[in-house]
Amino acid sequence: MRKIHASPVRGVPNMMVIVNRFNIEPTAEQEQKMFRTLGLCRRLYNAALEQRETTYRQFRKSISCARQQNELPDLKKAFPEYKTVNAQVLQECLKRLETSFQRFFDHVSGYPHYKDRYHYSSFTYPQTDKQDHFKKKGYIYLPKIGYVKLNAHHEFDPALVSRVNVKFHGEKWYVNLTSEIQEAEAVEVLKRIGIDVGLKTFAALSDGSMIENPRFFRKSEKRLAKLQRQFSRKKKGSKNRGKAKAKVAKCHAKIANQRRDFLHKASYHIVQNYDFIAVEDLQIKNMVKNNCLSKSISDAGWGTFVTYIEYKSKKFGKVLVKVPPAGTSQTCVCGEHVQKDLSVRVHECPECGLRGDRDVVSAMVILQRAM
Repeated sequence: MRKIHASPVRGVPNMMVIVNRFNIEPTAEQEQKMFRTLGLCRRLYNAALEQRETTYRQFRKSISCARQQNELPDLKKAFPEYKTVNAQVLQECLKRLETSFQRFFDHVSGYPHYKDRYHYSSFTYPQTDKQDHFKKKGYIYLPKIGYVKLNAHHEFDPALVSRVNVKFHGEKWYVNLTSEIQEAEAVEVLKRIGIDVGLKTFAALSDGSMIENPRFFRKSEKRLAKLQRQFSRKKKGSKNRGKAKAKVAKCHAKIANQRRDFLHKASYHIVQNYDFIAVEDLQIKNMVKNNCLSKSISDAGWGTFVTYIEYKSKKFGKVLVKVPPAGTSQTCVCGEHVQKDLSVRVHECPECGLRGDRDVVSAMVILQRAM
């Protein structure tokens, strides 16, 4: 897997946080330890949530994350199985609950829920400076678990890794490695490009080239529907229902991985070939409210595509400009308003005589606005 996320570091100029996601292959014994770690962390999360609620009901006071972390030594004495889990992992579990409450109070997300085994699928080592996680080539060291085989598909600097997250998703294990890297110095702008994203073609570029829409979800829709029907017929609580649920999750994970790989390759190609990149500042959350197009928009992954271009531009010193999307498809490069509905795929300007694919012309307008 390739890099999946990046954001600027607060208070540190020209620094950015980047996350590398890689597949890992634990042995049967290691996998058993990792599942046990997930289970114990989930139990701790739920117990801490219950403690907070009980304390508030009885005393009308909330209990702090620091106090719950200070109670961990007593928890290990009462429940010795927690000694098999790294102390920092347990502390990070409680901090995750604290973050959930903070997001709730900030009106960013809903009230924290109790987690079942399907909704608690990762644990985190928040500090790596005291642990040499990459001492053995081709492996990553996870405290209390051991050296796990790491499939690193591209190079990264182990010395910059500050955080390790282990996740079980789609019947596979992954590690997310958080690093802080320096932004590249700006390069000389030689080649400029405007990008208009769409559904018929994934993206039209102002130089006339197109990126086809792979439609990964649409292509797997029939198989996914079949697996979901099989899942719905299984008896609740049975082992067969659990197996069927795992197959559905695996299918979803494959679609997500295919889409992510495509978006990384497409964004990398654009950033490597152009120095000045212009895109529309689309409000995806509002667009997916359209019931007719929501599934296709989500399948395309426009927002993720722009996010990937944004952090890759910072990494390689390129320029990304977002422009307001209003009217880009109804305007000619000469400024003339050319009204057309979605069925009209050819742009014809009565003022300047420009004729071409409507999406390519929109990309030209986007680039013109950005400059």
